Amino acid sequence: MLRTCRGPSRREMIRAGSLAPLGLSLSSLWAGSPPHDTARAKSVILLYMWGGPSQLETWDPKPNAPVEVRGSFKPIATTVPGLQIGEHFPELAKRAKHYAVVRSMTHTDPAHLSPTHHLMTGRKAAKLNSDADGPNRSDAPCIGAMVQKHFPAGALPNAVTLPWAVSHPAAPGGTAPGQNGGWLGTGYDPFLITGNPNSPNFAVAGLNPASDVPMERLHSRADLCRKLDRTGGGNDGASGLRQKALDLLMAPAVAKAFDLNAESPKMRDAYGRHAHGQSCLLARRLIEAGTKFVAVNWPDDGQNFWDTHGNNFPSLKDRLMPPADRGFAALLDDLSTRGLLDETLVVWVGEFGRAPKVNGSAGRDHWPKCYSAVLAGAGIRGGSIFGSSDKTAAAPAENPVSPADLTATMYHALGIDPQGIVTDRLGREIARTEGTPLRALFG
Repeated sequence: MLRTCRGPSRREMIRAGSLAPLGLSLSSLWAGSPPHDTARAKSVILLYMWGGPSQLETWDPKPNAPVEVRGSFKPIATTVPGLQIGEHFPELAKRAKHYAVVRSMTHTDPAHLSPTHHLMTGRKAAKLNSDADGPNRSDAPCIGAMVQKHFPAGALPNAVTLPWAVSHPAAPGGTAPGQNGGWLGTGYDPFLITGNPNSPNFAVAGLNPASDVPMERLHSRADLCRKLDRTGGGNDGASGLRQKALDLLMAPAVAKAFDLNAESPKMRDAYGRHAHGQSCLLARRLIEAGTKFVAVNWPDDGQNFWDTHGNNFPSLKDRLMPPADRGFAALLDDLSTRGLLDETLVVWVGEFGRAPKVNGSAGRDHWPKCYSAVLAGAGIRGGSIFGSSDKTAAAPAENPVSPADLTATMYHALGIDPQGIVTDRLGREIARTEGTPLRALFG
């Protein structure tokens, strides 16, 4: 059922009227499912569109707005009546039954780095509106770190980031905060894969032991690590990382999961022979092998990512939207065909949107007040719209959603309490996120 920006459907209106004597109202329907509803996801894939995609050219076109707002692109119909998206997402338009569009994402921080922390951790950064503060071990733990803490360890890492940790030249060391274990410690950092998965010589560093180190020696080192942990001779971060590294080296299934050459040329072509498409394919291989959380960051293309302050329309048409369209569409098809979409939540979002008015450089500037996100799989009501924006996509018109709400939704899908209490290294009890899950998105 399509949930449009006009409000609940006629059937929902009738149902609301029939439930009124029980104390339930229209607002109850918009609030979503009851808190005890069952999570369905075994894994989450976060497609992070680093740089901030324009909502107007992607998921929330405004064809009736003035030309300086609507721009030069036209909306196209999807396979769901009433749902239109940007014309350069033709493959995703064919697969609208699989996903829900959230058109009311909002916050007040126009920087790149601090909003990344907000989304990746579910908590606002210590310093807001900042592109100059890199990661710190006093930061809140990222989703992947919390997932690794919550679920028992297996042969594969429970959390993986690829094909790089998103970075900004203004930050110390270049790296955005909110992508590691924070105060949980280095032992909970997600496993980071760097490099271009589309490169012919792409390989995950460290998965094969050195030729002069026999497997027997690796097993001995692993035993020593475990003994150190039991006797307290290893610290939480270093011993944990060392043990994870040895586990990766000794498990044949791990190298197999990371091997894109095991895929047929046809499958690799379907995702697109580019860094983003092959990263999406690698994410599917990882969750199929047992990884719980994969962050697929938009690759370092050397061209300002989705940060289109100038030349917005050619950049979107030629460089950004085609690989995003193909990679996401192929991922939806592949997960569906393999029976994995019902148990995998896929989230597509950036750190903010773009300004409603086109600037003098034919670009759009940062705009955190209103932007879009997309969710699919794991029981999400496909073909639906949650929230709405005003006539120029400048502000939410209803149902505003914060980055922390989206983070909480990912936790909720995995069966992790978003408001659950965790204790930091100083003994303080802190809620896992500052957000509330969007239960209304789940069928």
